[in-house]
Amino acid sequence: MFISKINVYPIKSLGAVSIGNAVVADKGLHLDRRRMLVDERNHFLTQLENAELARFNIALDEQSLMISFENDELRVPFEVDADETANVKIWGSLVKARIYSPEINRWFSERLQINCRLALMPEDGRRIVAPFYAVRKFKDTVSFADAYPYLLIGEKSLDDLNEKLEKPVPMNRFRPNFVVAGSEPFAEDSWKQIKIGSTIFRVVKPCARCVMTTIDQEKGARDGAEPLKTLAGYRNKNGKVLFGQNLIAENTGETIKIGDRVEVVEFKKSARAS
Repeated sequence: MFISKINVYPIKSLGAVSIGNAVVADKGLHLDRRRMLVDERNHFLTQLENAELARFNIALDEQSLMISFENDELRVPFEVDADETANVKIWGSLVKARIYSPEINRWFSERLQINCRLALMPEDGRRIVAPFYAVRKFKDTVSFADAYPYLLIGEKSLDDLNEKLEKPVPMNRFRPNFVVAGSEPFAEDSWKQIKIGSTIFRVVKPCARCVMTTIDQEKGARDGAEPLKTLAGYRNKNGKVLFGQNLIAENTGETIKIGDRVEVVEFKKSARAS
């Protein structure tokens, strides 16, 4: 088994960037979901409320993000060039963040037609992983991802789903960080601890899915009830639809690259999605 794709999402809920390698950090891969858009109340914005966020594409250079929307482009430096800070809310967490300049915020606001601002989680920012699933309670941290630093899905798991759909869906509906080739469908459900390159990850929790999986990531619009409807028919446990596995890194600082071998260090005693 090996890593066939690595994705980062530099701004939460906006487009993915597929990269050849990435550095493992406590909060998630370097650059992954360290930024997010917030509304006037400093509450986070996602595709659940505004599917058009998917239409913002992102490219990287050495010092900035290049954001494109239709025919417009915006350069966003990695570091905030303004002094404003705010406590921003994501789910049940309040995180102190740095706010980008009015010019950058205006660009996003005009295209989304809502007042919003771009927030950056600083390197010393702390958002704690739910203690019940943490490897190191009250010490494991996460970026602006929904709940966990890393998400992994096997290629064959998506193939299994697509065999049941009239219209296949791409992997981008599920927004993983790591895609694994060479594993059996849903083999990741049985993993407890894995090694990718020289990094050990704990597989802590299946990923519960929502209607965001029904949003076409190219069009930025809802595309019916699939694949959530079909997944609910055979990947349902205690009322939650499960697809993919959340990970926490046990050691950090190493670089993971496409082609790195994926080894199972320990299996779960039992693992069933339904």
